[in-house]
Amino acid sequence: MSAPLADRLRPQALDEIVGQKHLLGEGKPLRNIILSGELPNLVFYGPSGVGKTTLAGIIARTTNRRLHRLNGTTASTADIRDVVAELDTFAAPNGILLYLDEIQYFNKKQQQSLLEYIENGKITLIASTTENPYFYIYNAILSRSTVFEFKVVEPAEIERAVQRAFIYLEEERGERIVPEEGVIPYIAQACGGDVRKSINAVELCVLASPMPAPGEARVITLAHAKELSQRSALRYDRAGDEHYDILSAFQKSMRGSDPDAAVYYLAKMLYAGEDVKFIARRMMILASEDIGNADPQALVVATAAAQAVERVGMPESQIILSQAAAYMACAPKSNAAVNAIFAAMDSVKRTRTTVPAHLQDAHYGGHEKLGHGIGYKYAHDYPNHYVKQQYLPDEIQGEKFYELSDMGYEKKLKEHMKFIKEHAD
Repeated sequence: MSAPLADRLRPQALDEIVGQKHLLGEGKPLRNIILSGELPNLVFYGPSGVGKTTLAGIIARTTNRRLHRLNGTTASTADIRDVVAELDTFAAPNGILLYLDEIQYFNKKQQQSLLEYIENGKITLIASTTENPYFYIYNAILSRSTVFEFKVVEPAEIERAVQRAFIYLEEERGERIVPEEGVIPYIAQACGGDVRKSINAVELCVLASPMPAPGEARVITLAHAKELSQRSALRYDRAGDEHYDILSAFQKSMRGSDPDAAVYYLAKMLYAGEDVKFIARRMMILASEDIGNADPQALVVATAAAQAVERVGMPESQIILSQAAAYMACAPKSNAAVNAIFAAMDSVKRTRTTVPAHLQDAHYGGHEKLGHGIGYKYAHDYPNHYVKQQYLPDEIQGEKFYELSDMGYEKKLKEHMKFIKEHAD
C-alpha cells in the first residue's frame, strides 16, 4: 500500500513549506536558528497538519544530524534507551536529533529520562504538541527549550499546496486531471488550515471521481469535493485548547457587547457538537459576572434558556441559545456583583469579625440577658423603609464592597439608594 499523498509530497526544503511565514520567512527567528547550524532544544506547538513534523525532517538534513522519531502515544522509556545507545557511535557522529511527537502523552518520569542527555548536548530535542506546552510539558524540559507556536495555515497558502497536489497526481498517474472551477479554493477552505488534510482530500477526490473515457481528462467536480470534505473546516477538540479558545471568545464577545461575534462562536460550538447544557451554564455565570444588576433580567433569560434546552434538545435548542446569547451581548454591563463578592471574600480571609449585638438572633427567650438583638431598628417602621443603622462588623466598619455603576438598572438603584439615605431620619 502506498503512502498517503501528503507523505509522498512532503516538502524537502524550508522554502517549500506552506505557511508559517512568521517563523520561517526571510529574517525570521526560527529560520535563522536553523540556518546557523547551532540548534537548541525546541518545542513546536500548534494544530495538526501545519508542518511541525515536516520541519523536523528538514532541520535534520540541514544540520546533518541523525533523526530519530518517537511518538508520545506509543513510545516507552525503553525506546529512549535505544536512542541513547547510539550516542558516541559511528551511527551518530554529530549527535542525535530526537523528534518527539505528541510529547504531552509522555509522563513526568519519561520526560525526566531525557534531561541528562539534552543538558549535555548529546541529544537535541524537538518536541511537538497540539496542546498548550505550558500545561503539559514538564518544567525542567520547558526551561531548557525554546517554544515556537505554529499557526493554522490560511486558505490562500493552502491553495498552493492543493494545486501542487493535483499536478503531482497528474504526473504520477499519467492522466489529465481537471478540477472544476471552485474546487481548489473549496478544498483549501474546507480543511480548516490543515495542509495534510487538504492534500489527502485531493487524492480522495481523484480516487472517488468517475473513470474518464479513453483520451479524456478526469474531472473533479465541486459536488464531489464538498461531499468528501464536509465538516472538516472546523477545528474543535472538546478537551483541548481550541475548545477553551472558542469558549473564551464566546464569553468575551458577549461581555464586549458584540452580538454578531457571540452568535458566531455559539454556532462554532454547536456545529462541533458541544453540549448545549454546558453552553447554557456559561451564560448563566456571565449574566451575573458581567451584567449583574445593570439588567437583572439577564439572569432570568439565561436560567430560562438553560431549562429550555434540557427539555427541547437539538436542533431547536440552537434557537433558544441564540436568543439568550444575543440578549447577553446587548444587555447593559456591570461587574459590580463579581467585584463585590471578591472584595468581601478577601476581607473575610484577612479579618476576624463579630456580628454586631443588635443584629444577632433574638428569636428565643433570654436573648435580652445576653444583649442579643437589643437596639435593632426594624427598617419597615421608618419612612422609605430605611433607617440609618450599623450593619457591618465593628472591625471593618466603613468598608465598601458593592459599588453600583451608572449602567442600566443599576443607575436606578444608585439613585434610589442616594434618595433614601438623604431622606433618612
